[in-house]
Amino acid sequence: MSSVFDVPSIHFMGKKPNIAIVHDWLTGMRGGEKVVEVLCELYPDAELFTLLHNPGTVSPMIERMNIRTSFVNSLPFKETNYRRYLPFFPRAVESFDFSPYDLILSTSHCVAKGAMPGPGALHICYCHTPMRYVWEMYDDYFGRGRAGVLTRAAMQFFAPRLRRWDVLSSDRVHAFVANSQNVARRIQQHYGRSSDIIHPPVDTSLFRCSEKDEGYYLIVSALVPYKRVDLAVRVFNALGERLVIVGKGPDLEALKAMASPHIEFLGWQPDAMLATLYAGCRALVFPGVEDFGIVPLEAMASGKPVIAFGRGGALETVVAEGNRRTGLFFTEQTEASLREALDRFTRISFDPYVIRTHAEEFDRSKFKRRLSEYISEKLTLTVQRKSGQAGHS
Repeated sequence: MSSVFDVPSIHFMGKKPNIAIVHDWLTGMRGGEKVVEVLCELYPDAELFTLLHNPGTVSPMIERMNIRTSFVNSLPFKETNYRRYLPFFPRAVESFDFSPYDLILSTSHCVAKGAMPGPGALHICYCHTPMRYVWEMYDDYFGRGRAGVLTRAAMQFFAPRLRRWDVLSSDRVHAFVANSQNVARRIQQHYGRSSDIIHPPVDTSLFRCSEKDEGYYLIVSALVPYKRVDLAVRVFNALGERLVIVGKGPDLEALKAMASPHIEFLGWQPDAMLATLYAGCRALVFPGVEDFGIVPLEAMASGKPVIAFGRGGALETVVAEGNRRTGLFFTEQTEASLREALDRFTRISFDPYVIRTHAEEFDRSKFKRRLSEYISEKLTLTVQRKSGQAGHS
């Protein structure tokens, strides 16, 4: 069971609350896991629930938690092909017993928000997005050319059921926190719920402002369809410019097959090497649509401008005009639009220190404080409401 680390004065009906942290899966340190890591720092005695866990793939702070997994963790090929079990994910999160917990903190981009709180418990969901696989990005994952015939046929059957579950299970959440205005709009659209916005954390201390330019552009991304790394590869093939790609995923081999020799694939890199790569690049290229997007802010924390597709979370982090400019946008996900942006980029000067200062507005320490205060406030209100109810009974 758990105790509150950051706010020890708050009690839940006369005792310290038992806390459960719920996350979809633990298979790498991406943006969602950075939020989990902060929750683990705030509440180190909480129990951490997840559908599956590939040991050694997340930070030591997360690995040292008491991690509980679902039956998905025992299924074959779960290390790399866990997304194939998507239709089973709602059942998996519902198989956990949360009745002993007073406070559930879910971080969700798939099914974690479907955690079922016990009577009187408070459930706060930090939502990275409603289930992207069955809403806005369904075609990116399961459209023609993206998935095989059998997979497409299966998803035509399962997708409506998953959408229905996704909407109905949103009622299990008492308070939504969206990672961006972009996601807040989708929460309202799909769930009919309002949400508070707390931008996710960027550990700017890992990066140093750099004026170096070693002549390459950089992509840091999971290699999955909606990231549109393929678009950048085609453009850099034609331009002959050097492009370095950090990341891995199911599209890796296809991207390698289409890439010219001046495009390098480095796989995932540790923080120190990633910081070095940011420091040496000419600019970060960000061709996909993200719910928020921590990678552009990591590049900006290194003083590097961002060339981003002008949709989604990038609109909330990249400043494209004025004397605080940190990058620029291309307006269509086409080769012509990206090429035009790259040409325009060469005619604009950027101040690395202005870029770095902008990134610091999203620093991890600020996120940690805001999230802690938010959770404390919601828990206090719940205690006051329950005390009031008890007083009138």
